[in-house]
Amino acid sequence: MQAKTLHHDGQQRTVALIFETGDRVMETLVTYAKRAGLEAGHFTAIGALRRATLGYFEWERRDYRRIEIDEQVEVLSLVGDIALEGTEPRVHAHLVAGRADGSTAGGHLIEGEVRPTLELVLVEPPAHLRRRFDPASRLALLQP
Repeated sequence: MQAKTLHHDGQQRTVALIFETGDRVMETLVTYAKRAGLEAGHFTAIGALRRATLGYFEWERRDYRRIEIDEQVEVLSLVGDIALEGTEPRVHAHLVAGRADGSTAGGHLIEGEVRPTLELVLVEPPAHLRRRFDPASRLALLQP
């Protein structure tokens, strides 16, 4: 993955992250956030994936049902945020993936493998949110 700062005014920073074939989206994004000292951000992306694992949150189980996509797909929309959970950056992202026949699959992005590229624009705002464990859902939810 390559990164290029597009804008930085001392308060807000915008960075383009260009993922390459074989990059694992979530793993690479967390690694970048740690190295950059990123405490919060939001992002959008387009591109393509060789495969992906999505999740659908099942309230009764308080866990994600995994949806495996083992085919080349277009990233029609990838949106998400980054916030600290404790001292570690946590990525929360949702993906809409387009298949060759024009159908789509969508859900919480657990992991995806890039092929050939993913173009992600990350905005780091001046104010930060944090994640805290919510016992009702068993998820780390954003807290103001």
